Amino acid sequence: MSNDNQARPSAGSVREVGRYPIDLTGPRSHTLVIQPGVGSLSIGPPQLGKKADLHVEPDEVIDWTVFDAFATPAGSPWPRFLHYSGSDTGFLDWAQKRPIEEMTWSPVLSADTVVDASQSILHGLHIELGPSGERLTLRLPQRPFRLNVSGDLSRFLATGGMPSSLTLAPRTGRRKNDPPFILPDLGELHQVTSLMLHNAPLGQPISLGCLDRFPNLDSLSLWGNFCDMDSLARHTGLTNLELRFMPDLAGFPSLDTWPLLDRFIAYNVEETVGKRLRQQMKARAKTRPWSGHASVSQLRKPEWWLTEFGRPFSSWPKRQAKLANEAFNVAQVSLAQARSFADAEAAITAFTMRFNTLKGIETTEREDLGEAVWQLSQSNHLIGQPITEEMAQSWFDAARDY
Repeated sequence: MSNDNQARPSAGSVREVGRYPIDLTGPRSHTLVIQPGVGSLSIGPPQLGKKADLHVEPDEVIDWTVFDAFATPAGSPWPRFLHYSGSDTGFLDWAQKRPIEEMTWSPVLSADTVVDASQSILHGLHIELGPSGERLTLRLPQRPFRLNVSGDLSRFLATGGMPSSLTLAPRTGRRKNDPPFILPDLGELHQVTSLMLHNAPLGQPISLGCLDRFPNLDSLSLWGNFCDMDSLARHTGLTNLELRFMPDLAGFPSLDTWPLLDRFIAYNVEETVGKRLRQQMKARAKTRPWSGHASVSQLRKPEWWLTEFGRPFSSWPKRQAKLANEAFNVAQVSLAQARSFADAEAAITAFTMRFNTLKGIETTEREDLGEAVWQLSQSNHLIGQPITEEMAQSWFDAARDY
């Protein structure tokens, strides 16, 4: 497909790497760059910068059929994985004829929206809901598919088909001492049989009492910080149970609570209960061998969680995370010697200003730095009275340009 060729090529005919002009939002509106071994494509507003391969304003109409021409070297539809941030729902109509392997959609909605995906062929659909915006009601595909919903779950309602597996990653608070998070009402989705709940290991805990709304579960996977573990005992029909990166298993039932369990994984969990679960797993194997995988591994002491997950820079690019951690270390040393609020303010101000010249500080990174300032205010010092959150926040706001 050369720059001189105006005709659209036939379906799946373009399999080579290169640069191709496409009519995404108008005649030759964009240039698609296909690189070796890359099977994903990201479309989003200009403010996403390099996080989006093709820049499109949220309310622009997209001609999704321009991608019909492209295929992987093996001949399957390209791109395999699509990420889209915006309001155009045409990809669901497109997917009625052209299957999408994995679709990640961050809806940008100006009004409550009802979308019909019942006839779409989506093998995996991930909905990312921001902290503010209108409600999305989605009529789900009739075919088996995997559904992942993250962010502000109160903005989402689903009807229609039932996913073969459901993953929920609610936006929770950053503090593990915040009141437990309660999942909002998810309507028909409570009928799923396979559920994965995802949370930060040291964030606000999610109450597992909400699982009472899911009466049909036979598979449950938990990742992160949870509370009300005893409520798991009411789900006696589980055949698969997975626990990952869980720093607190207080109140976790005995494994013989689940007589049908044939697969059990506990990986990177707190050491005390983890040892008990390992003994129970081995004892169960003597009376009824595990037909699926069963393991308890990477038991962790309390200090490990603070080292691995205690600071809010884990999702930053490596180079920036290294700079942030170094600045944090310096501030922590300064605060340990602080004997007055003026000393503390100087330490936190110096930390904050370190990022005024660093590129890539957007909303998420600013929130991370605000959390880091709170952590610093709680660290050891010699002032003799606590540094309040309001005080630390005011120093942070006064010194930052981001």
